[in-house]
Amino acid sequence: MKPPPRRPSPADAGAPPGRLTAFVTTYFSGLAALLVAGAAVVAGWALWSKFGDRVQVSDRSAVLLPENVELRGAAPWVPGDLKAEALRDASLDGGLPLDDTELPRRLARAFDMQPWVRQVVRVELRHPAGALVEIRCREPVAMVGVPGGLLAVDAEAVVLPSADFTAESAAAFPKITGIESSPQGQAGVSWGDPVVEEGAALAAALGPEWRALRLVTCRPVRAAGVADRQWELGGEGDLAILFGSSPGREREGEPTAAAKIAQLQRLAEEPILTGRFDLTKPPLPQPEVPSIPER
Repeated sequence: MKPPPRRPSPADAGAPPGRLTAFVTTYFSGLAALLVAGAAVVAGWALWSKFGDRVQVSDRSAVLLPENVELRGAAPWVPGDLKAEALRDASLDGGLPLDDTELPRRLARAFDMQPWVRQVVRVELRHPAGALVEIRCREPVAMVGVPGGLLAVDAEAVVLPSADFTAESAAAFPKITGIESSPQGQAGVSWGDPVVEEGAALAAALGPEWRALRLVTCRPVRAAGVADRQWELGGEGDLAILFGSSPGREREGEPTAAAKIAQLQRLAEEPILTGRFDLTKPPLPQPEVPSIPER
């Protein structure tokens, strides 16, 4: 009887069939994965080309960008870009998510921190991605003389940024002299001295009369026989006008600030104004203009 034919051994085939199969399987699996990945990239690029702009718009619509913030109330005398500075200083210039429940408060605080801003009136969010911020600004009324220069203040004696003034622009304001104190804080904070507060209130009350009379300085003085602080206005040449108490602090019998300003307006009509004047006493009665008798 013949023995059954011998099956070829793996050695006869030249390579183990298990390893060969694994290699072929791995090779084609990797090739398929590469093909799938390539197809996904192509498909993704095609979808982005078609819908990418919509996705970007959708993302931007969920963020409040600086260009979509409208600012109202910025005064013409405030230099620079107040909105850009407020958002930058508060680190809000990179955009804010509209779903942030603190967004109105954060916007209000960003502008309230600016020295030029007196009050944030309102903050209003707008659809789809905008905001309105309304403010009131401080207005400079005087310069306070300090060692080495001048510091600007508003009517409430709040210090304003010195860097926003030049020597020429500062010269257009009344100069408060005779102040011995220094500001208690940075720009945007009240000076903290009642003497500066009185001088600032006086400068604000004088308004256009200051330029009409060509006045230069106002300073606190001690008038003879008067215990309270008085104020003297100095002009060109030897012009000196004793204004008296600051507005709202008049002594008994002293003319009001409105009456004194009326006297200043009459003085401003003089072609040449020199010498000393005292506004603390009631003005002399004006001579009555004679009338023409009727027949």
